[in-house]
Amino acid sequence: MLLKGKKAIVTGGARGIGKEIVMDFLREGASVTFIDLNPSDAQAEMEQAANASGAAVSFRAGDVSDPAGITALLEEIIREAGSIDILVNNAGITRDGLVFRMPVEQWEKVLKINLTSAFLCSQVVARHMIRQRRGSIINMASVVGIGGNAGQANYAASKAGLIGLTRSVAKEAGSRGVRVNAVAPGYIDTDMTRALPEQARQAFLTQVSLRRPGTPAEVARVVTFLASDMASYVSGDVLRVDGCMAI
Repeated sequence: MLLKGKKAIVTGGARGIGKEIVMDFLREGASVTFIDLNPSDAQAEMEQAANASGAAVSFRAGDVSDPAGITALLEEIIREAGSIDILVNNAGITRDGLVFRMPVEQWEKVLKINLTSAFLCSQVVARHMIRQRRGSIINMASVVGIGGNAGQANYAASKAGLIGLTRSVAKEAGSRGVRVNAVAPGYIDTDMTRALPEQARQAFLTQVSLRRPGTPAEVARVVTFLASDMASYVSGDVLRVDGCMAI
C-alpha cells in the first residue's frame, strides 16, 4: 500500500473529489481526518475501507473560512495524531458571474474559502512538517486557474493564486523535506459540474480531447501519487488531470 502508516488531513472531504481522495488514501493504508461543514454520506463506506487496510478515518466539523477556528482545529488534530504526513487543501466553492456584475462579497467569499483557507492550513501544518523534516502538501487548483474562464473571474483568480502559493511554499519548505504540489482538474463529473446548464456542459466537453468528463476517482489517484513516496522528487509542480483540455 502506497500510504501505509501515514497520517493525512483532507479539507472538503465529505463529498465529490474530496471524498474520493479520502477513500483512495484509506485504501492505500493512510489514516485520514477529513474536515467539512457536515459529515459525509459515505461515512460507512469510508470506515469499511479503513478497516480493510488497517487504517482509521474520522470526521471533524470545521469551517475553513474561519481563521481562528480552523487554526485551532488543525492544532488539535495534529496534537492528537502526534504527527501529520499529508495535507490536502481541497475545500472550495464557486459563485459564478460576469466580472462587471459581480458583488465584492461574491469575489471575497470565493477567495476566502478557495485560497485563504489553503494558506491558513498550510501555515499551521507546514510548521509541524518542517520540524519533523518530512511531509507532502497538495493543493487542489484547476485548469481554470491556468487558462481563465468567462464568468469565473473569482474562481480563476483563487485557483491561480493556489498555484502561486504552491510554488512559493515549495521553495520555502523544500530544504526541510516538505514537498508541495498542486493538482489542476479539468471538467470532472461532480455535483458542482452537474449543476451547470447543459449548454455549458457541452461547451466544456468540446474542449476535452478525450471527449468525456473525468471522474473524481481519476483525480484522487493523482493526489495519492503526489502524497506517496513514489513522488519523492516532485515538488513545486502542477499536474493537470483534464483529458487534454488546457492545451
